[in-house]
Amino acid sequence: MDNKEKLDMFCYQCSQTAKGTGCTIRGVCGKEATVARLQDNLLLATKGMAAYLYHARELGYTDTEIDAFLEKAFYSTFTNVNFDVEEFVRLAIEAGKMNVKTMKLLKKAHIETYGEPEPTQVHTGTVKGHGIIVTGHGLKALEVLLKQTEGTGINVYTHSELLPAHGYPGIKKYKHLIGNLGKAWFDQKKLFSKYPVAILGTSNCVLIPKEDYRERMFTTGPAHLPGVQHITGYDYTPVIEKAKSLPELEDEQGEGILTTGFSKSAILSLKDKIKQLVLAGKIRRFFLVGGCDSPLKKAEYFREFVKQLPQDTIVLTLACGKFRFNDLNLGDIDGIPRLLDLGQCNDSIVAIEIAETLAELFGVGINQLPLTLVLSWMEQKAVAILWSLLAIGVKGIYLGPILPAWVNDDILKVLIENYDLRLIGNPEEDIKRMLGS
Repeated sequence: MDNKEKLDMFCYQCSQTAKGTGCTIRGVCGKEATVARLQDNLLLATKGMAAYLYHARELGYTDTEIDAFLEKAFYSTFTNVNFDVEEFVRLAIEAGKMNVKTMKLLKKAHIETYGEPEPTQVHTGTVKGHGIIVTGHGLKALEVLLKQTEGTGINVYTHSELLPAHGYPGIKKYKHLIGNLGKAWFDQKKLFSKYPVAILGTSNCVLIPKEDYRERMFTTGPAHLPGVQHITGYDYTPVIEKAKSLPELEDEQGEGILTTGFSKSAILSLKDKIKQLVLAGKIRRFFLVGGCDSPLKKAEYFREFVKQLPQDTIVLTLACGKFRFNDLNLGDIDGIPRLLDLGQCNDSIVAIEIAETLAELFGVGINQLPLTLVLSWMEQKAVAILWSLLAIGVKGIYLGPILPAWVNDDILKVLIENYDLRLIGNPEEDIKRMLGS
């Protein structure tokens, strides 16, 4: 038995499991490896949905249809319930549809609470004074902290996933929301060690802290870390008091200005001009380049890819994958910025809605648009988004830098044959293929 065979599946959810440790080739119950992998896939997608639902529920928004689907999806992975490969593919597509509905619910919650995002410039340096860095996806936690620190002389900075918060009118109105520090989530150990500030982790993407900043880090909401004080509810007095006790930051110039907040309305206000530029041949193609960033060296592909795109192309981006290239000055095309930051992975529905509206504008199907999706994945929400895209019929997606580990040869064959899924390779060769040159 070689290593590949050993890793075809791993299931240890019942007492029948092989040798009492785990079924690795075929389940003692009769479950095939592909079924086990599709069960894992479904669980990953539903976990991603749960993250969106959590933040929507924080703001008072729920949906019973989505809740009912989650119950069905979880139960289908239970021991001796479902052994049907085709049914698990169907459930994955249904999960994609439910995730679209979930993302729309979260978008509604955010906009009705904080207003619709608008293009906003964000500073990347520091301002003299005490500081707090907030990381994660928790817009409510950030807003409450901003209220509680107003007038205290404490400056608040976002990190990574919270960069898009600067685009919301209800959040950016706080003048002591100074800017964004750092890039993708995995730079936090270096970043948090560098700045003597209090730190608040609000959701996923927190890392086990280094000892040099553990005592000045706090968590809230679903985030918990060993040896780190967790704040239940929204009273952030301990964070504020810690910030006051620490040395002040000095004025420090950042690496540049970032622009975020290109909501659906902001993009579609330009739709007539965009259509004109496309018909005139000034915009040849749109590229949605985004997803979850990872510390893998292979992920350098995305920066090289964007740098090599021709000047007559537009880059839409979202999620922390944008930190690979959002510092690049790509210029504009007759006033339309070539780099448009649509937000975080929580805002992925914006990209879908823009694509659907552009398809209607040009009178074509979504797959006939001059649009190519180039996506990276790191965790569960990206799996949910992938199935959402497949569920609405998007084909020809480029995915990398690695395939999700739950994909085996059988699953990959289905994704390629049914959805024309493509794997990224060399940036230069991929661009030629995408542009048909």
